[in-house]
Amino acid sequence: MAKIASFFLLLCVLYITTSTATAASVDTSYVTTSCKSTTYPALCMRSLSGYARVIRRSPRQMSLVALSVSLSRTKSAYSFLTKLKRFKNLKPRESRAIADCLELMDDSVDRLSKSFQEMKNLGGVKSRDFLFHMSNVQTWASAALTNGNTCLDGFADKSMNGKVKDSVTAQVANVVQVTSNALGLVNQFANNNRQ
Repeated sequence: MAKIASFFLLLCVLYITTSTATAASVDTSYVTTSCKSTTYPALCMRSLSGYARVIRRSPRQMSLVALSVSLSRTKSAYSFLTKLKRFKNLKPRESRAIADCLELMDDSVDRLSKSFQEMKNLGGVKSRDFLFHMSNVQTWASAALTNGNTCLDGFADKSMNGKVKDSVTAQVANVVQVTSNALGLVNQFANNNRQ
């Protein structure tokens, strides 16, 4: 019985070691190269290199993953703003700015969801329809980027200094940056596939 237990323990150790080595050996060179063309290359690498196995060397997959990351971060910002809005000691200007940001982030979630879905469906699109569908993806992602910047503008006033402003701008600035990167990768994909 002890020999069987030792054998299974050895198999488990070998499996874990092999799995760890395989995960560590994922090639991220394509992600690195693609991220160099984005506005925030270091953030691009940090946010997308974990998906290198899914991305492989596919510009379409790279764009899909980037849109997915942007959508996820936007949803997180929306959730954060929803909780923040419930605070009792908000100044009236902070409360209005948060309400505006909530509306903008909600719209961004919708736009990025549509972008992601349209990009996902591009695989079956005929060449003559490609430009139409890509234009949709680009327009919706661009609108989400504008929404993030508009939200940040609502906190730009000097009377808005403090923890609320700092926490909102940290959340939303990250959304703006990953969305900018996603849009850059989408544009790169579109430019390389125009017929």
